[in-house]
Amino acid sequence: MHRTSVVSALALTAALLTAASPASASTPAVSGSGTGTGWEPAPTAPFDAAAGARCDFPVHGEPVVDEVVQKVLATHRDGSPSEIAYRGALVIRLTNTDTGAFHDADASGSALVDYHADGSQRWHAVGPVLAGIGEDNGNLPRGEQLIDGVYTLDISATGYKTLHMIHGSTDDICARIG
Repeated sequence: MHRTSVVSALALTAALLTAASPASASTPAVSGSGTGTGWEPAPTAPFDAAAGARCDFPVHGEPVVDEVVQKVLATHRDGSPSEIAYRGALVIRLTNTDTGAFHDADASGSALVDYHADGSQRWHAVGPVLAGIGEDNGNLPRGEQLIDGVYTLDISATGYKTLHMIHGSTDDICARIG
């Protein structure tokens, strides 16, 4: 029974992401390119986290490759997005700012994200995504967690992250640069 549910979940996730994907995976179309596909750039902002917030030391994250695009698939009655598909190459350099040690984390997963009116989100993801987890703020340990595989990630309106892994792994990047 478990194998059937994993296969069904994989098929559903793949179908959803394929339906949301542009025709050419090698050159995703973005709005304004004349193709009318509705894909738009979704840049990732650099970030800083103080010592103890995610790692035992201060960490800086900055994209070194950012080709992520998004497509709004559905909206709430007020016009705000209720469902967005994301895909594209993303590599984030995480640096221990005390020592200069760094790791380039490939976070190039694809996700279909449901945005709820209360501010919560549900991510249906395939492939790697980087998630910063604070102390007691998720069912994963505190850290910069690289989640890879097929999974859902619920983010409450308060930011609590709950990972539901179907198949995959996690890697705490703090341990790599500590």
